[in-house]
Amino acid sequence: MEENIFHLQYAMDTFYFLVCGALVMWMAAGFAMLEAGLVRAKNTTEILTKNITLYATSCIMYLVCGYAIMYGGSIFLTGIGDVDAAETLKSFAEREGGFTGGSIYSGASDFFFQVVFVATAMSIVSGAVAERMKLWAFLLFALVMTGFIYPMEGSWTWGAEGMFGLNLDDQFGFKDFAGSGIVHLAGASAALAGVLLLGARKGKYGPNGEIHAITGANLPLATLGTFILWMGWFGFNGGSVLKLGDIGNANTVAMVFLNTNAAAAGGLIGALCVARLLFGKADLTMILNGALAGLVAITASPDTPSALVATIIGVVAGALVVFSILGLDKLRIDDPVGAISVHGTAGLFGLLVVPFTAEGTTFFGQLVGAAVIFAWVFGASLVVWYIIKLVMGIRVSEEDEFEGVDIAECGMEAYPEFTRTK
Repeated sequence: MEENIFHLQYAMDTFYFLVCGALVMWMAAGFAMLEAGLVRAKNTTEILTKNITLYATSCIMYLVCGYAIMYGGSIFLTGIGDVDAAETLKSFAEREGGFTGGSIYSGASDFFFQVVFVATAMSIVSGAVAERMKLWAFLLFALVMTGFIYPMEGSWTWGAEGMFGLNLDDQFGFKDFAGSGIVHLAGASAALAGVLLLGARKGKYGPNGEIHAITGANLPLATLGTFILWMGWFGFNGGSVLKLGDIGNANTVAMVFLNTNAAAAGGLIGALCVARLLFGKADLTMILNGALAGLVAITASPDTPSALVATIIGVVAGALVVFSILGLDKLRIDDPVGAISVHGTAGLFGLLVVPFTAEGTTFFGQLVGAAVIFAWVFGASLVVWYIIKLVMGIRVSEEDEFEGVDIAECGMEAYPEFTRTK
């Protein structure tokens, strides 16, 4: 009887992991649509090319070396899909003392769930450097980011002990349930390093401190992308429970879904209200980023707050992201889609509010974790970006930027019928 329960629990948890992983993979489409909608029409094909290629790059690099760095043990040649049922049953019984505790699932499903998180972190970089970065320079950075930089900081948090024997969870009580810092702050840190070396788009800032708005070409597409990301986030946070096959964890999953949705809604309303107060208008781009900011902020601990607190966290994150976007513009840091603010500012905020609801966590521990993630990812990314800049350059020519990188980098346009007269 116990063995049958084990098999059912193993199958259920594995299936749940895979479904949540598929939802997170669908977020790649959300990022692609969001970014394609917020860039100018002449840069659409290139941004789409970056998003679908970075996903494939992430999958291969994490398979080749990233997973091994983060968790130990190579899976590239040996595989992790073939499991001896008797041995698995025995080892689980010895480790957990029974068949109903702990998380049990296929190792292959764990890899699949982890690899889509890597792609998410890299997608954040894509939007921040849009419209003026060379495609191949970006893809070269993606190799290093997904194969080494991200897995290294992941090993200090979610994985085994990383370099210098550092484990933020055990040593500082750091909590990041689904990746406000590990995924989102990391992606924003890498993006910030690239943007600082890359510079702003031509015409974005005037010589006397003026800030010129450069509007996106397709706001319906950007809105669709936000809805896709909102939906995918249920897999992002819900799957991070790691288990479904008992009453306690099923209730946790339900609460995580509820809080994820509440924080997104709160973030949207927070950004809407602040935009109305500041601009006198309902700014759709701020509204979209507000919803995403709420999602990013709750990701650090979606399992502990009440729905009311999750909504408040979202409202504050949505308000913060508006001020962050405006602040970066004043610093002349050009981020076409607001990715650094959404994933960096809201990611940091999400980490810092964890101690309000999660027992055993401290502000000091959360600050240490955030500082380590930022210092490593920003520093390593800055070095890599600089080397790429020296070797092949990272920015397209002024002429290509003016004409649009679609033709220069991809040789085709996304909307040719709207730009051709013959």
